[in-house]
Amino acid sequence: MRYPEILSLESPPQEVSYTRQDAILYALSVGVGIDSLDDGGLSFVYEKALRALPTMATNLLGKDSGLMAEAGVDLRMMLHSEQRLRIDRPLPPEGRMTTRSRISHVADKGKDKGAVVDVEHSIADAETGEPYATVTLTLFCRGDGGFGGPSESAVTPHQTPARPPDSEVSLATVPNQAALYRISIGETNPLHIDPEFARQVGFEKPILHGLCTYGFACRAVMQTWCDNDPARIRSFDARFAAPFCPGETLVTHSWRDGDVISFECTAAERGVTVFKNGRCEIAA
Repeated sequence: MRYPEILSLESPPQEVSYTRQDAILYALSVGVGIDSLDDGGLSFVYEKALRALPTMATNLLGKDSGLMAEAGVDLRMMLHSEQRLRIDRPLPPEGRMTTRSRISHVADKGKDKGAVVDVEHSIADAETGEPYATVTLTLFCRGDGGFGGPSESAVTPHQTPARPPDSEVSLATVPNQAALYRISIGETNPLHIDPEFARQVGFEKPILHGLCTYGFACRAVMQTWCDNDPARIRSFDARFAAPFCPGETLVTHSWRDGDVISFECTAAERGVTVFKNGRCEIAA
């Protein structure tokens, strides 16, 4: 890893456009309407009074693979470990955005432990420059530790309350969930669709995209605490703890303390924690 040069690297601005059909496809790909559209889901999949889900911001990022390669990161050893989202204003159901990417923080966990890299993507209106969202991916770079940088991570993990959860919501996924999601983002990674490839890289079967599962978790919190109103979501942060598979049921446990919602998610069928240290800020 090229340190400290890595902290000065930025990607040039990139323009990203999306349509109302893209917003609907994203909503379907994160499970809107699987059980019913009577819970407020209709407004995310019907052109009349269409609304965009907050987590669709994670689909509006420019390509940063060149940025990470320029930083000297071993892309083969890189894992997506955390996801943070800050919403400045609700996304419109269609739009033209400008995204900018930079490496905002690096933590050196040691030669044998790797490094933690935060990549920050800002999303703003392409015409007015008004900010819409900031999406931060935390990447665990297993082969890049020991470069002599600071060991502290940018964010201290949020601790969920010790008391029993205030709410529990179960959202089912369907066996073709990954197929839907990969089409919505235009992805070609075989890990999420090809059983043979999944076994070759150590999984029993294809796994669901972490950001698809993240969209399900946000829907659960929004449904429970925001009356399904996406405009009330101000931030949504989570740490990935384990893979989740298409066809499983995501159980979201949440706690409310004022405007802060803490949450954790498990795969019901296996009792495995999928997301931990979850934190969401909501508007009153």
